[in-house]
Amino acid sequence: MKRADCLFFVLAAVLITAAVHLATPEHATADAKGGASPPARSRARAEPERVAGGRAVVAPATSRATPVSSTVPARPAAPARSAGLAAPDKKELAQEIVASAENSTLNWHEAYGYIEDIGDGQGYTAGVVGFCTGTHDLLTLVERYTAAHPGNGLARYLPALREVDGTDSHEGLDPGFPTAWRHEAGLTAFREAQDSERDRIYFDPAVRLAEHDGLGTLGQFIYYDAIVLHGPGTGDHGFQGLRERALREAAPPSEGGDEKTYLGTFLDIRRAAMKSEDPDRDTSRVDTAQRRFLDEGNLGLRKPLEWKVYGETYRVP
Repeated sequence: MKRADCLFFVLAAVLITAAVHLATPEHATADAKGGASPPARSRARAEPERVAGGRAVVAPATSRATPVSSTVPARPAAPARSAGLAAPDKKELAQEIVASAENSTLNWHEAYGYIEDIGDGQGYTAGVVGFCTGTHDLLTLVERYTAAHPGNGLARYLPALREVDGTDSHEGLDPGFPTAWRHEAGLTAFREAQDSERDRIYFDPAVRLAEHDGLGTLGQFIYYDAIVLHGPGTGDHGFQGLRERALREAAPPSEGGDEKTYLGTFLDIRRAAMKSEDPDRDTSRVDTAQRRFLDEGNLGLRKPLEWKVYGETYRVP
Protein backbone atom coordinates (compact mmCIF):
# COMPACT_ATOMS: atom_id res chain seq x y z
CA MET A 1 0.00 0.00 0.00
CA LYS A 2 0.95 3.59 -0.38
CA ARG A 3 3.57 5.51 1.48
CA ALA A 4 2.43 9.05 2.36
CA ASP A 5 3.84 12.06 4.14
CA CYS A 6 1.63 12.94 7.07
CA LEU A 7 2.30 16.67 6.92
CA PHE A 8 2.40 17.50 3.23
CA PHE A 9 0.33 14.89 1.41
CA VAL A 10 -2.84 16.89 0.74
CA LEU A 11 -1.09 20.20 0.02
CA ALA A 12 1.27 18.50 -2.43
CA ALA A 13 -1.58 16.93 -4.38
CA VAL A 14 -3.21 20.33 -4.81
CA LEU A 15 0.05 22.02 -5.84
CA ILE A 16 0.98 19.38 -8.44
CA THR A 17 -2.46 19.52 -10.02
CA ALA A 18 -2.30 23.30 -10.30
CA ALA A 19 1.28 23.29 -11.58
CA VAL A 20 0.60 20.77 -14.34
CA HIS A 21 -2.60 22.53 -15.35
CA LEU A 22 -0.68 25.75 -15.86
CA ALA A 23 2.13 24.03 -17.71
CA THR A 24 0.00 22.27 -20.31
CA PRO A 25 -2.58 23.17 -22.96
CA GLU A 26 -6.24 23.10 -22.10
CA HIS A 27 -7.63 19.59 -21.87
CA ALA A 28 -10.96 18.10 -20.98
CA THR A 29 -10.94 17.41 -17.23
CA ALA A 30 -12.63 14.73 -15.21
CA ASP A 31 -13.51 14.35 -12.46
CA ALA A 32 3.28 3.93 -1.46
CA LYS A 33 1.00 1.64 -2.03
CA GLY A 34 3.54 -1.11 -2.60
CA GLY A 35 1.82 -3.95 -0.72
CA ALA A 36 3.73 -7.18 -0.43
CA SER A 37 0.90 -9.32 -1.78
CA PRO A 38 -2.43 -9.12 -3.63
CA PRO A 39 -5.65 -8.84 -1.63
CA ALA A 40 -6.11 -11.83 0.64
CA ARG A 41 -9.07 -13.18 -1.31
CA SER A 42 -6.93 -13.50 -4.49
CA ARG A 43 -5.89 -17.10 -3.82
CA ALA A 44 -4.67 -19.88 -6.08
CA ARG A 45 -7.71 -21.64 -7.56
CA ALA A 46 -9.30 -22.69 -10.83
CA GLU A 47 -8.89 -19.63 -12.98
CA PRO A 48 -12.19 -17.74 -13.41
CA GLU A 49 -12.73 -15.63 -16.47
CA ARG A 50 -14.54 -12.45 -15.45
CA VAL A 51 -16.51 -10.52 -18.01
CA ALA A 52 -17.88 -7.02 -17.53
CA GLY A 53 -21.61 -7.13 -16.97
CA GLY A 54 -21.70 -10.92 -16.62
CA ARG A 55 -20.98 -13.82 -14.31
CA ALA A 56 -17.61 -15.46 -13.87
CA VAL A 57 -16.99 -18.43 -16.17
CA VAL A 58 -14.56 -21.01 -14.82
CA ALA A 59 -11.69 -21.86 -17.10
CA PRO A 60 -8.98 -24.46 -16.51
CA ALA A 61 -6.51 -23.55 -13.79
CA THR A 62 -3.11 -22.07 -14.66
CA SER A 63 -0.03 -22.38 -12.95
CA ARG A 64 1.34 4.63 -0.59
CA ALA A 65 5.84 8.29 0.96
CA THR A 66 6.88 11.74 0.26
CA PRO A 67 4.60 14.19 -1.52
CA VAL A 68 4.56 14.81 -5.23
CA SER A 69 6.87 17.65 -6.17
CA SER A 70 5.00 20.85 -6.87
CA THR A 71 7.47 21.77 -9.59
CA VAL A 72 7.00 20.27 -13.04
CA PRO A 73 9.98 20.70 -15.39
CA ALA A 74 9.13 22.80 -18.42
CA ARG A 75 8.74 20.67 -21.52
CA PRO A 76 7.35 21.36 -24.97
CA ALA A 77 3.60 21.07 -25.01
CA ALA A 78 2.24 17.97 -26.71
CA PRO A 79 -0.36 18.30 -29.46
CA ALA A 80 -3.91 18.60 -28.19
CA ARG A 81 -5.58 15.24 -27.62
CA SER A 82 -9.08 13.98 -27.07
CA ALA A 83 -10.46 13.67 -23.55
CA GLY A 84 -8.42 10.49 -23.04
CA LEU A 85 -8.85 8.75 -19.71
CA ALA A 86 -10.97 11.65 -18.47
CA ALA A 87 -13.75 10.73 -20.90
CA PRO A 88 -16.59 9.12 -18.87
CA ASP A 89 -16.41 5.73 -20.62
CA LYS A 90 -12.62 5.56 -20.30
CA LYS A 91 -12.71 6.63 -16.67
CA GLU A 92 -15.20 3.85 -15.95
CA LEU A 93 -12.90 1.39 -17.74
CA ALA A 94 -9.95 2.61 -15.67
CA GLN A 95 -11.81 1.90 -12.44
CA GLU A 96 -12.67 -1.59 -13.67
CA ILE A 97 -9.05 -2.44 -14.51
CA VAL A 98 -7.78 -1.07 -11.20
CA ALA A 99 -10.50 -2.98 -9.34
CA SER A 100 -9.40 -6.22 -10.99
CA ALA A 101 -6.03 -5.79 -9.28
CA GLU A 102 -7.15 -4.15 -6.04
CA ASN A 103 -10.36 -6.07 -5.36
CA SER A 104 -10.46 -9.04 -7.77
CA THR A 105 -13.59 -7.81 -9.49
CA LEU A 106 -14.63 -5.64 -12.42
CA ASN A 107 -17.51 -4.22 -10.40
CA TRP A 108 -15.54 -1.50 -8.67
CA HIS A 109 -18.74 -0.13 -7.12
CA GLU A 110 -18.62 -3.12 -4.75
CA ALA A 111 -15.40 -1.78 -3.25
CA TYR A 112 -16.80 1.18 -1.32
CA GLY A 113 -17.46 -1.07 1.66
CA TYR A 114 -14.33 -3.19 1.31
CA ILE A 115 -12.02 -3.15 4.34
CA GLU A 116 -9.38 -5.57 5.61
CA ASP A 117 -5.81 -5.75 6.80
CA ILE A 118 -3.97 -7.59 4.02
CA GLY A 119 -0.78 -7.84 6.05
CA ASP A 120 1.31 -5.35 4.09
CA GLY A 121 2.26 -3.19 7.05
CA GLN A 122 -0.16 -0.36 6.22
CA GLY A 123 -2.99 -1.23 8.60
CA TYR A 124 -6.50 -1.42 7.23
CA THR A 125 -6.96 -1.08 3.47
CA ALA A 126 -10.40 0.14 2.48
CA GLY A 127 -12.58 1.61 -0.23
CA VAL A 128 -12.39 2.14 -3.97
CA VAL A 129 -8.63 2.68 -4.29
CA GLY A 130 -7.37 1.07 -1.11
CA PHE A 131 -7.21 4.03 1.27
CA CYS A 132 -5.02 2.94 4.20
CA THR A 133 -5.07 3.72 7.90
CA GLY A 134 -1.26 3.72 7.83
CA THR A 135 -0.72 6.04 4.86
CA HIS A 136 -2.66 9.21 5.75
CA ASP A 137 -5.10 9.11 2.85
CA LEU A 138 -7.79 7.27 4.81
CA LEU A 139 -7.43 9.75 7.66
CA THR A 140 -7.73 12.66 5.21
CA LEU A 141 -10.83 11.10 3.67
CA VAL A 142 -12.56 10.72 7.03
CA GLU A 143 -11.54 14.22 8.14
CA ARG A 144 -12.92 15.82 4.99
CA TYR A 145 -16.06 13.70 5.11
CA THR A 146 -16.64 14.63 8.74
CA ALA A 147 -16.18 18.32 7.97
CA ALA A 148 -18.98 18.04 5.43
CA HIS A 149 -21.10 15.57 7.42
CA PRO A 150 -20.57 16.02 11.19
CA GLY A 151 -21.74 13.18 13.37
CA ASN A 152 -21.22 10.47 10.77
CA GLY A 153 -20.49 6.91 11.86
CA LEU A 154 -16.73 7.22 11.37
CA ALA A 155 -16.19 10.54 13.14
CA ARG A 156 -15.73 8.96 16.56
CA TYR A 157 -12.71 7.06 15.25
CA LEU A 158 -10.82 10.19 14.20
CA PRO A 159 -8.67 10.35 17.38
CA ALA A 160 -7.62 6.72 16.87
CA LEU A 161 -7.01 7.24 13.14
CA ARG A 162 -4.67 10.13 13.94
CA GLU A 163 -2.79 7.99 16.45
CA VAL A 164 -2.26 5.04 14.10
CA ASP A 165 -1.46 7.15 11.02
CA GLY A 166 1.88 6.02 9.63
CA THR A 167 1.74 2.62 11.38
CA ASP A 168 0.04 -0.74 10.95
CA SER A 169 -1.64 -0.52 14.35
CA HIS A 170 -5.35 -1.15 14.91
CA GLU A 171 -5.29 0.41 18.36
CA GLY A 172 -8.55 2.21 19.04
CA LEU A 173 -10.07 0.91 15.79
CA ASP A 174 -10.95 -2.65 16.71
CA PRO A 175 -13.42 -4.14 16.85
CA GLY A 176 -15.88 -1.53 15.60
CA PHE A 177 -14.16 0.41 12.81
CA PRO A 178 -14.55 -2.16 9.99
CA THR A 179 -18.26 -2.49 10.73
CA ALA A 180 -18.68 1.28 10.87
CA TRP A 181 -16.87 1.64 7.52
CA ARG A 182 -19.13 -0.91 5.83
CA HIS A 183 -22.21 0.74 7.23
CA GLU A 184 -21.12 4.20 6.13
CA ALA A 185 -20.37 2.86 2.64
CA GLY A 186 -24.09 2.27 2.26
CA LEU A 187 -24.62 6.04 2.23
CA THR A 188 -24.44 7.99 -1.01
CA ALA A 189 -22.59 10.86 0.68
CA PHE A 190 -19.70 8.61 1.77
CA ARG A 191 -19.43 6.93 -1.62
CA GLU A 192 -19.26 10.37 -3.22
CA ALA A 193 -16.59 11.38 -0.70
CA GLN A 194 -14.49 8.35 -1.70
CA ASP A 195 -14.84 9.25 -5.38
CA SER A 196 -13.84 12.82 -4.68
CA GLU A 197 -10.68 11.85 -2.77
CA ARG A 198 -9.74 9.27 -5.38
CA ASP A 199 -9.92 11.92 -8.10
CA ARG A 200 -8.27 14.68 -6.08
CA ILE A 201 -5.29 12.67 -4.88
CA TYR A 202 -4.81 10.07 -7.61
CA PHE A 203 -6.83 10.26 -10.82
CA ASP A 204 -6.63 13.94 -11.72
CA PRO A 205 -2.90 14.41 -10.97
CA ALA A 206 -2.02 11.21 -12.87
CA VAL A 207 -3.99 12.23 -15.96
CA ARG A 208 -2.61 15.77 -15.97
CA LEU A 209 0.99 14.57 -15.65
CA ALA A 210 0.46 12.03 -18.42
CA GLU A 211 -1.00 14.72 -20.67
CA HIS A 212 2.00 16.91 -19.87
CA ASP A 213 4.29 14.07 -20.96
CA GLY A 214 2.33 13.72 -24.21
CA LEU A 215 0.77 10.36 -23.35
CA GLY A 216 -2.49 9.01 -24.72
CA THR A 217 -5.20 7.07 -22.92
CA LEU A 218 -3.15 3.95 -22.16
CA GLY A 219 -0.27 6.04 -20.81
CA GLN A 220 -2.67 8.01 -18.66
CA PHE A 221 -4.01 4.76 -17.23
CA ILE A 222 -0.49 3.41 -16.62
CA TYR A 223 0.28 6.55 -14.60
CA TYR A 224 -3.02 6.27 -12.71
CA ASP A 225 -2.52 2.64 -11.72
CA ALA A 226 1.03 3.43 -10.62
CA ILE A 227 0.02 6.34 -8.40
CA VAL A 228 -2.74 4.22 -6.83
CA LEU A 229 -0.35 1.39 -6.00
CA HIS A 230 2.81 3.31 -5.16
CA GLY A 231 1.42 6.58 -3.85
CA PRO A 232 2.41 9.98 -5.27
CA GLY A 233 5.77 10.24 -3.50
CA THR A 234 9.14 11.30 -4.86
CA GLY A 235 11.10 8.47 -3.28
CA ASP A 236 12.48 5.45 -5.12
CA HIS A 237 9.18 3.61 -4.88
CA GLY A 238 6.79 6.56 -5.18
CA PHE A 239 5.05 7.38 -8.45
CA GLN A 240 6.83 10.68 -8.99
CA GLY A 241 10.19 9.04 -8.31
CA LEU A 242 9.43 6.30 -10.85
CA ARG A 243 8.31 8.86 -13.42
CA GLU A 244 11.43 10.97 -13.03
CA ARG A 245 13.62 7.91 -13.53
CA ALA A 246 11.72 6.99 -16.69
CA LEU A 247 12.06 10.54 -18.03
CA ARG A 248 15.82 10.33 -17.54
CA GLU A 249 16.06 7.03 -19.41
CA ALA A 250 13.67 7.66 -22.31
CA ALA A 251 12.23 10.72 -24.02
CA PRO A 252 8.47 11.06 -23.64
CA PRO A 253 6.30 12.03 -26.62
CA SER A 254 6.26 15.65 -25.41
CA GLU A 255 10.00 15.71 -26.13
CA GLY A 256 9.73 13.91 -29.44
CA GLY A 257 10.18 10.41 -28.04
CA ASP A 258 8.33 7.29 -29.07
CA GLU A 259 5.30 6.71 -26.84
CA LYS A 260 5.51 2.93 -26.82
CA THR A 261 9.23 3.00 -26.00
CA TYR A 262 8.76 5.47 -23.16
CA LEU A 263 5.88 3.52 -21.63
CA GLY A 264 7.88 0.30 -21.86
CA THR A 265 10.69 1.99 -19.96
CA PHE A 266 8.28 3.23 -17.29
CA LEU A 267 6.80 -0.25 -16.83
CA ASP A 268 10.29 -1.79 -16.59
CA ILE A 269 11.22 0.67 -13.86
CA ARG A 270 7.97 0.17 -12.03
CA ARG A 271 8.23 -3.61 -12.12
CA ALA A 272 11.80 -3.48 -10.83
CA ALA A 273 10.71 -1.24 -7.96
CA MET A 274 7.97 -3.69 -7.00
CA LYS A 275 10.38 -6.62 -7.05
CA SER A 276 13.01 -4.72 -5.06
CA GLU A 277 10.59 -4.55 -2.15
CA ASP A 278 9.79 -8.26 -2.36
CA PRO A 279 11.37 -10.58 -4.97
CA ASP A 280 8.34 -12.88 -4.75
CA ARG A 281 5.82 -10.10 -5.24
CA ASP A 282 3.16 -10.63 -7.90
CA THR A 283 3.58 -8.10 -10.71
CA SER A 284 0.82 -9.38 -12.98
CA ARG A 285 -1.03 -6.05 -12.96
CA VAL A 286 1.98 -4.84 -14.97
CA ASP A 287 3.10 -8.02 -16.79
CA THR A 288 -0.18 -9.48 -18.05
CA ALA A 289 -2.37 -6.40 -18.04
CA GLN A 290 -0.68 -3.09 -18.89
CA ARG A 291 2.25 -4.70 -20.70
CA ARG A 292 -0.20 -6.74 -22.74
CA PHE A 293 -2.10 -3.63 -23.83
CA LEU A 294 1.19 -1.95 -24.74
CA ASP A 295 2.51 -4.95 -26.69
CA GLU A 296 -0.75 -5.01 -28.64
CA GLY A 297 -0.19 -1.36 -29.57
CA ASN A 298 -3.45 -0.37 -27.90
CA LEU A 299 -2.33 3.14 -26.94
CA GLY A 300 -5.93 4.33 -26.99
CA LEU A 301 -7.04 1.65 -24.51
CA ARG A 302 -9.76 0.62 -26.92
CA LYS A 303 -12.23 -2.14 -26.14
CA PRO A 304 -12.56 -5.08 -26.29
CA LEU A 305 -9.89 -5.75 -23.70
CA GLU A 306 -8.61 -8.94 -22.14
CA TRP A 307 -6.02 -9.17 -19.38
CA LYS A 308 -4.97 -11.32 -16.44
CA VAL A 309 -4.23 -10.38 -12.82
CA TYR A 310 -3.27 -12.84 -10.06
CA GLY A 311 -4.16 -15.74 -12.34
CA GLU A 312 -7.66 -14.49 -13.15
CA THR A 313 -8.67 -13.54 -16.68
CA TYR A 314 -10.85 -10.48 -17.20
CA ARG A 315 -12.65 -9.31 -20.32
CA VAL A 316 -14.42 -6.08 -21.18
CA PRO A 317 -16.29 -6.43 -24.51
